[in-house]
Amino acid sequence: MARHLKRGIDAGERAEADAKVRATVEGILADIEARGDAAVRDLSARFDAWSPPSFRLSDAEIEAAMSKVARRDLEDIRFAQAQVRNFAEKQKAALADVEVETMPGVVLGHRNIPVNAVGCYVPGGRYPMVASAHMSVVTARVAGVKRIVACAPPFKGGAHPAIVAAMHLGGADEIHVIGGVQAVGAMALGTASIAPVDMIVGPGNAYVAEAKRQLFGRVGIDLLAGPTETMVIADETVDAEICATDLLGQAEHGPTSPAFLLTTSERLARGTMAEVERLLRILPTADVAALAWRDYGEVILCDDDEDMAREADRIACEHVQVMTRDPDWFLARMTNYGAMFLGPRTNVSYGDKVIGTNHTLPTRRAARYTGGLWVGKFLKTCTYQRVTTDEASALMGEHCSRLCVLEGFYGHAEQANVRVRRYGRRNVPYAGAAE
Repeated sequence: MARHLKRGIDAGERAEADAKVRATVEGILADIEARGDAAVRDLSARFDAWSPPSFRLSDAEIEAAMSKVARRDLEDIRFAQAQVRNFAEKQKAALADVEVETMPGVVLGHRNIPVNAVGCYVPGGRYPMVASAHMSVVTARVAGVKRIVACAPPFKGGAHPAIVAAMHLGGADEIHVIGGVQAVGAMALGTASIAPVDMIVGPGNAYVAEAKRQLFGRVGIDLLAGPTETMVIADETVDAEICATDLLGQAEHGPTSPAFLLTTSERLARGTMAEVERLLRILPTADVAALAWRDYGEVILCDDDEDMAREADRIACEHVQVMTRDPDWFLARMTNYGAMFLGPRTNVSYGDKVIGTNHTLPTRRAARYTGGLWVGKFLKTCTYQRVTTDEASALMGEHCSRLCVLEGFYGHAEQANVRVRRYGRRNVPYAGAAE
């Protein structure tokens, strides 16, 4: 039976923080809807000290930003985007349109139709998340989205050159330097200067995730990607240094980023906790990672692999890194995770930045019911039907009419009956007539 060697803060404290975020976001979105560009400008000045003549970058400004990016950095961006593009293209190829004659005279099908306009949010507050541009913009372009709007917050008083380069090379049609809830709200609701989009995608902090939640229904979203979560599942085949490194490598995202260690080895568990403390004395981002580990770090000692798999599925973590004798056993057994990293040769950082899978993934147990962002999220699978013979229409009509009357839908039934009379050459009474 699993037992905790370390716990994070309790659920009550988290719920109180969530309530404050909800109220703040609700007010910001209402302001954007009421005042449009003026609200966006006020919010940007308030939160980011940023109020340029135009938030949208011109072609010349994009070129100027790209000229500031080192050649090696541009090559690395192109390399990463090639990996993301290649995997997205393979995924899209697996999504075929369908048309089939299910019985004589009845043809059913579906088409995979790209969303027309998408807003891609790229975080850039504490860290400039260059890779998020690959994950959203490149994938949307592969899907066939016609209009891609990209937003990122200002960084040190202006557009971050590498983020701009990644957005541009990825295929964004519009690039705006706006951050946070004001960016998400402007893209979703529309303003005088930003035409509204049909879908918002991309990760962000708790406020961005809450904005997407409140806007869902008015626009589509990819998923509610909140603070980064990571889990290491390990046994005695690996050492404490690699476990601690991989936990802190994600805890540095922010002070509310959960990090879990599940292990069957108490020696490894206690060794990892000691190694975390050692690394925190030398890690440049220890000011953030230490808070995340203190408040959201958990170490769970399990009896065996089955116990670890049960706990992992219960937690339903965003990233799950498996370093055990048989990582593929967990791949076959587990059902609730955003992305899985098998064996010590890979790690979450590869997935975050360069390997080709998408890093926008479900958090807060959403992995129980959804996967992460991928090319299929930008496609609507829309069905159609065609009846090609009189006989098929009459046959469908007879069954449909009776089922409609069973439910009390007489208008529905008459839609079927008129076809039976017309194509079946049978005298069928009006659906509402007494029998």
